[in-house]
Amino acid sequence: MLTVLGTLLRGVLRRALLRRMVRPVFGFVAVVAAGVVGFRALAGVGVVDALFWLLDPTSIELHFQSHDGPVRLVKVYAIVVLSGLVVAGLWIGETLLSATFGGQIQEELRQMQIEQTIEELDDHVVVCGYGTFGQTVAAGLQERDRDVVVVEQADEQFERAIDDGHLAVSGDARQDETLTDAGVERSRTVIGAIDDTSANVQIAIAASQLAPTVELVVRAGSRMDEALARRAGADEVIVPEVVSGEQVTARL
Repeated sequence: MLTVLGTLLRGVLRRALLRRMVRPVFGFVAVVAAGVVGFRALAGVGVVDALFWLLDPTSIELHFQSHDGPVRLVKVYAIVVLSGLVVAGLWIGETLLSATFGGQIQEELRQMQIEQTIEELDDHVVVCGYGTFGQTVAAGLQERDRDVVVVEQADEQFERAIDDGHLAVSGDARQDETLTDAGVERSRTVIGAIDDTSANVQIAIAASQLAPTVELVVRAGSRMDEALARRAGADEVIVPEVVSGEQVTARL
């Protein structure tokens, strides 16, 4: 049960729109709860009657026609609670309108569609990092009709990956949760394409723990880093400067 609740909570927190809605909705619920508790304490009514008073304040007058109690105090309290409900309702409406006109709802729908597509992928390639190297690799794979999922933490590069027609996940590729979102357990290859050998090695280690049979390709900054990447479990280590130098030599 706790695992299910934890999964649902993580899903809610990952949605920017829902995160924005938590506070106004919580405020509305808090005002309702305060109204029920206050009416019960002041007038001694049940929960159902207290909730009904929130919906129809005129019923307060009818109640005190046949019951004794602090009618004036209850009416004042009802005005305060109803004012709070109006403010909370306006807060919720403003948040929804802001999200709608700000394009956030469309963004959420787009991201949900991407996540659903990734969940259906199998035997794809996860490219971690969308700099020049990652872009080149992803474009080459795309030309060969290979399914590619880009993992990128920087917002600008993440949006560029989307614009280039790739499926993309926003987050730190060194984190298990991010790699899981990219479907690493079902992928064939994970490529550490960041311009940081240490980060790519960490990605390789995390990916190998989640998917022991996945092929690991690591970008390294120099020949000296190649041995480190091999010890981390990399099946192939690429040093871009060495590769480009070899290509130039071959052409000459």
